[in-house]
Amino acid sequence: MTRTASRQRFTLGVAVAALLYAGSSILAATSALDALSPKDASSGLRTALSQGIDIAVAQLGKPDGFLKDPKVAIPLPSALQKAEHALRFLGLDKDAESLKATMNHAAEAAVAEAKPIFKTALQRMTLADAKAILTGGDDAGTQYFRRATSEQLTSKFKPIVARETAKLKLAAQYDDYAGRAAQMGLIKTEDANINDYVTNKALDGLFSRIADEERAIRKDPLGQASSIIKKVFGATQ
Repeated sequence: MTRTASRQRFTLGVAVAALLYAGSSILAATSALDALSPKDASSGLRTALSQGIDIAVAQLGKPDGFLKDPKVAIPLPSALQKAEHALRFLGLDKDAESLKATMNHAAEAAVAEAKPIFKTALQRMTLADAKAILTGGDDAGTQYFRRATSEQLTSKFKPIVARETAKLKLAAQYDDYAGRAAQMGLIKTEDANINDYVTNKALDGLFSRIADEERAIRKDPLGQASSIIKKVFGATQ
């Protein structure tokens, strides 16, 4: 046998062994999940997702929870960013900074009211939902919440956001300016209303933070304090 043929056979053997190992790992994980009772699987998942909700809401719903977090801080709408020099010329640059702070504080106030909606979504979760989340991607639970709560959260958030932005004259000026710009196709329609813009950004930030918590649990289930989380998510490893 030539040295090349021997090397090829060795490489093929390694590849087959790797596939067999991967297959056995998948079977072991599937077997571990199947061994869980439906009650334990459901309880562990609800506990984990509830923990993620509590942490996300606590972090973002506190004072400066959005404003001082670069990952979720809400910037001025692109139309205002592009008009920065004009705002300075008109002496409205301080108003623009006030608007940015108000938008972020409005998001904080809105997020603080989100928990009951999430808890209801948890209660309505079916066993089929739970299984799909446990065996899904690292943000499968977050995506479930997006589907189950976005409409209700939007309805809940917008009045809170509107109450806060109404305190600033620049918010109404922006809506007038941006509305006309949207009609001409200069900016996106969803960015033409300050309250819609802030509400959408608040939701994005909230779901982003919940996804962070979900990934942390999936990555290190044994590092969690809850025994049921360790048991259920440990079985997915």
